[in-house]
Amino acid sequence: MEPRSYSAVPLGTNFVVAGYARSTGDVSLDPSLPITDLQARINTYSLGYSHSFGVAGHLASIAALLPYANANLTGNVAGVPGRAWRSGLGDVRFRIAVNLLGGPALTPQEFSQRVPSTILGASLSAVAPTGQYQSARIINVGSNRWAFKPELGLSQPVGNWFVEGAAGVWVFTDNTDFFGGKRRSQTPLAVLQWHGGYTWRPGLWIAADMTYLTGGRTRINGVQNQDLQSSSRYGVTLSVPLAAQWSTKLAWSRGLTTRIGGNFQTVAVALQYRWFNR
Repeated sequence: MEPRSYSAVPLGTNFVVAGYARSTGDVSLDPSLPITDLQARINTYSLGYSHSFGVAGHLASIAALLPYANANLTGNVAGVPGRAWRSGLGDVRFRIAVNLLGGPALTPQEFSQRVPSTILGASLSAVAPTGQYQSARIINVGSNRWAFKPELGLSQPVGNWFVEGAAGVWVFTDNTDFFGGKRRSQTPLAVLQWHGGYTWRPGLWIAADMTYLTGGRTRINGVQNQDLQSSSRYGVTLSVPLAAQWSTKLAWSRGLTTRIGGNFQTVAVALQYRWFNR
């Protein structure tokens, strides 16, 4: 869940973000595997960069994120208690976004005098198979496949308040070396997000978050699993400015309903540095 992902920024804005998140809870695996009651404690460290620019008068941005994760997992393998540890680089993420309506490309001086308005944006996210992966392991840090998510997002200011919504769908290539050389495929996974919040001043805001996911049924060597996902999450995000160019973001979320899929509680913190191109 990412509130304010379609909010306006000035032309030539650069962000560097260092983040940490800790997730604890259930892990959902292929139901054909003899593993049950799997619990995980996952620490994720990330480093990201984004840059805004103009396209035919519209504001656009590009971003990249490199994660590193370690996880302590416990569960039952064929009825026998077991434990595993995983640690390594995760899959690199990329995102390109453009405002289709509202949020025009403005210089920092023009931006400071603007009146906030409705923003309709579009984005494309991609996850590359760069993370640590071994086919002999059921659980890996990397996914050994590409994933893409086209998305539309709408942001509406109402005085100091704001409401947002986004609709996207993840599509996946096949993992052709899943657990001993099998082929694992997955149907598209639809993602809906809603956010509502209040801004006291630039950089200082709070948002209530909600997301819903459905789809994502898997096949192993063409045999369909009974793992159609349907889950929802809720949480809260707080952004606090620390200095002229520094800010921090705190977030908490947990599962609300889960039919199939991991049910985690996540606490995250991020430190952000911002500067403008001259």
